[in-house]
Amino acid sequence: MNTRPALVLTILLSSLALVACNDSDSDDDETSSDAPLTLNILHINDHHSNLEAYDQTLDIGGAETTFALGGFPRVAAKIAERESALENVLKLHAGDAITGTLYFSSFEGAADAELMNLVCFDAFALGNHEFDRGDAGLKLFLDELARGNCDTPVLAANVKPEVGTPLAPSAQDDYIQPYIVREIDGARVGIIGIDIANKTRNSSSPLATTEFLDEQETAQAMIDELAEDGVNKIILLTHYQYQNDLELAASLSGVDVIIGGDSHSLLGDFSAYGLESSGPYPTMVTNADGDQVCVAQAWQYSQVVGELNVEWNEAGVVQGCEGVPHLLLDEPITREQGDDDVELTGADRDAVLAAIEADAQLSLTAPDATVEAALQSYTDQLAEFANEVIGTATEDLCLARIPGEAYGDSTCDGEDPNRGSDIANVVAQAFLYMSKEADVSIQNGGGVRTDIFAGDITIGDAYTLLPFGNTLTNLDMTGAEIRAVLNEAVEYAHSDSTGAYPYAAGLRWYVDMSRAAGDRLYDIEYRVRNEGAWAPLEDRTELKVVSNSFTAEGRDGYVTFGEVSEDGRAEDTFLDYAQSFVDYMMEVGTISKPATDEYSTQNYTPVP
Repeated sequence: MNTRPALVLTILLSSLALVACNDSDSDDDETSSDAPLTLNILHINDHHSNLEAYDQTLDIGGAETTFALGGFPRVAAKIAERESALENVLKLHAGDAITGTLYFSSFEGAADAELMNLVCFDAFALGNHEFDRGDAGLKLFLDELARGNCDTPVLAANVKPEVGTPLAPSAQDDYIQPYIVREIDGARVGIIGIDIANKTRNSSSPLATTEFLDEQETAQAMIDELAEDGVNKIILLTHYQYQNDLELAASLSGVDVIIGGDSHSLLGDFSAYGLESSGPYPTMVTNADGDQVCVAQAWQYSQVVGELNVEWNEAGVVQGCEGVPHLLLDEPITREQGDDDVELTGADRDAVLAAIEADAQLSLTAPDATVEAALQSYTDQLAEFANEVIGTATEDLCLARIPGEAYGDSTCDGEDPNRGSDIANVVAQAFLYMSKEADVSIQNGGGVRTDIFAGDITIGDAYTLLPFGNTLTNLDMTGAEIRAVLNEAVEYAHSDSTGAYPYAAGLRWYVDMSRAAGDRLYDIEYRVRNEGAWAPLEDRTELKVVSNSFTAEGRDGYVTFGEVSEDGRAEDTFLDYAQSFVDYMMEVGTISKPATDEYSTQNYTPVP
């Protein structure tokens, strides 16, 4: 892989020029931060290697109606359509471009990079999942991104790789810049990247030498630095979660716009169609100066393109902010008739099309042909491998992170709010089975990424379910250590990352969030190996625990796992965790929900 060249930021349009961070020498007499500006921002986030379309059912035209939804060729088409219709356009990606599907597992980000380069984003902010395969894995993706002609700046002001490591072979900004400055229609606009620090540090796999600085402190320092250079129109491109963005906006002086990601938040009003949103698009907040801040996010998985229009006065104060999240719908448009899905015709179809026409949020978007062809070249390579059937699910196995709490703005209808994720419990069962040596297994909920519905399960499904580069690790632990790590995970799930919530096989417990910290997960029992009986977990009980290599390193809040590993009581089996699930399926043939008494969480009591 070639070393990424130094970013040469070129003029993309005659009305737009790019100034590298800390470079004020390129200013001329015609460019001023004091000019008023109307800017259009087209943005996405968290596409997670989801390059193909999904099926989406909406309540529309008087009945449940199914569309093709999203996919990167439609993202590209919508961005191109709106870019041609608007002036003063910025195209922004707020992180988590990679990991999540077989496209990443197979191509290490090359497919994502090629399609992103066909859009040519003006800036890309690092997300936590960019570090899932470490700094070296991220370098591979960024090298692929640099192969195009876009020279997309990669932004993260609070990420500082050590010089001499993969992301900083000769200088700290070899790959990552804190910010850029765009010259647009006579005004300068600063774009600052912010990554979610603690989550990336503890829930991904960066080098220990890579620093992650405080988000608020770093953002304010960068805003102040730009202000000293006369830049008074500030955009934060964050991967920091919607609620965090709202709090960040209120705490900062000088911020105008936040384009965010990480929480997979759908903004806008889609309630009429059966989709739950997290807030309005955009959401307006008052900053520390008493001025308006526009906050926006564009859901997930290549399904929405956000379009935000911002007006600044000459003093750099936002005077107006409006926009629309474009939900990317397409043919075929079908409804159930008996046991079949039938394409709509006649008056029914006309009613659906009229409803789409009446709501700017609903966008009938055909895929971009060039991007679709590029994607097809990767899809063709996956088809034979991904479509191999390895087993069957006898019923829907629902995904959840914390019991009773929706993830990604929806939840499977069959999820038990007292017990949480069906499929995470099944994955834990698979890992216990494949470990052979372990007494129990523990799996973080965020390591399991999708529902599994009744029917055939393919290799592609397995790698979508478990997309990360993890292996199975056995840890020798006491009952006291197991109790400690489970409570650590519960605490972390309710404070930093919902994906930390623990699921298990051979262990069961109760959770009451009104109890004192450290004792919220309690009454732990384990199934005695080779006996089948359940017994109370005593402090002195000694068990071998299998988990994934990620949590075994102490990531995602599993601090005690990390201490056990450092103590030399951990052994990496070098069994790939997705392949282990494949092997398990091929051995057992069918999977279903565990028996009620085998769920790891027997009852969950939320915060009162």
